[in-house]
Amino acid sequence: MSERPVFSTRPGRVAVKICGIRTGAQAEAIIAAGADALGINFYPKSKRFIALDEALPWLNEIGNLVPRVAVTVNATDDELERIADSGGIDWIQLHGNETPDRLTSLIQQGFPVFRALGVKNKAMLESAATYPGTTLLLDAYAPTEYGGSGETMDWTLGAQAVQQWPDRQIILAGGLVPDNVARAVKQVQPAGVDVASGIESEPGIKDLGLVRAFIEAARE
Repeated sequence: MSERPVFSTRPGRVAVKICGIRTGAQAEAIIAAGADALGINFYPKSKRFIALDEALPWLNEIGNLVPRVAVTVNATDDELERIADSGGIDWIQLHGNETPDRLTSLIQQGFPVFRALGVKNKAMLESAATYPGTTLLLDAYAPTEYGGSGETMDWTLGAQAVQQWPDRQIILAGGLVPDNVARAVKQVQPAGVDVASGIESEPGIKDLGLVRAFIEAARE
């Protein structure tokens, strides 16, 4: 399962993942706006946290519409197994301190996982080559937070990743908003973009006007 990429998209069309969804109504509205994937944050310390049991009823209702991505941070095997076996999730995004060996082990066990990495320089980008998988999410480096910081990633590093790994889906995250996502897509040419704080009225509350503007701008 983890050998396929997260997004199935047409060539030349950037995919959009909206992360930090907390209600079924919001999930349905964001899908209707054109999102290609939804991120659900199961990290308890996140501002956008929702418990798996609370999210499952509406996750099951949208099961065949878009990929549902669980965002986790340093989760145990038991926690990952519970998420994977729940029926409400298609992918698990590892956004903690997971090592290449950890990711390799999980893929070998059949977990549908991919890695998210905060990158601040070329050396950190080069270390990403040691991680297996067909999809890699690149985020801004924020040593005290695991994603959703609103900090912008260095897009030159993202562009380098796309050129360096043509067979990988590179997802660009970090500080993207409706006003800058078109420039980011033009410079980096990623397979997809990921946004959480950049389309919110407050943490965990998405502004549908900003969601629509972001999706439209990403696909200009």
